[in-house]
Amino acid sequence: MADRVRKVDYFYVMVPNTAGQGSKILSGLAAGGVNLLAFSGFPSRGKGQLDLVPENSAKLRRAAKKMKLKLSKRKSGFLLQGKDRVGAMTKTLKTLAAAKINVTAMDAVVSGGGRFAAIFWVKPNKVAKAAKLLRAK
Repeated sequence: MADRVRKVDYFYVMVPNTAGQGSKILSGLAAGGVNLLAFSGFPSRGKGQLDLVPENSAKLRRAAKKMKLKLSKRKSGFLLQGKDRVGAMTKTLKTLAAAKINVTAMDAVVSGGGRFAAIFWVKPNKVAKAAKLLRAK
């Protein structure tokens, strides 16, 4: 099976950098029927930044509004999935590098069953070009 690249929406929300914030937010989103394709949390400017990559952006917005969360504006990223192997992300990264597209951030994991997944971002003015090069759906 070939690797698959999807262009995805993502949003972030700033929360207090205290224990339990991630659990609180994720529980509320789950109660609102929000399925996340990816989630990342880290400290930023004295707070916690939670990056949310929803399967359905409208559902996320509705749930966030109900929870009184201040979501960022919609941004774009890419979700790469494929068969786990040595050098699994090399082709994708080489393609972007050859086009002078810098990856601003990337997180990858082995997702079980011999598969891997990675989420990555490029500068907003390079999203369309990256999507075309990678044949992102």
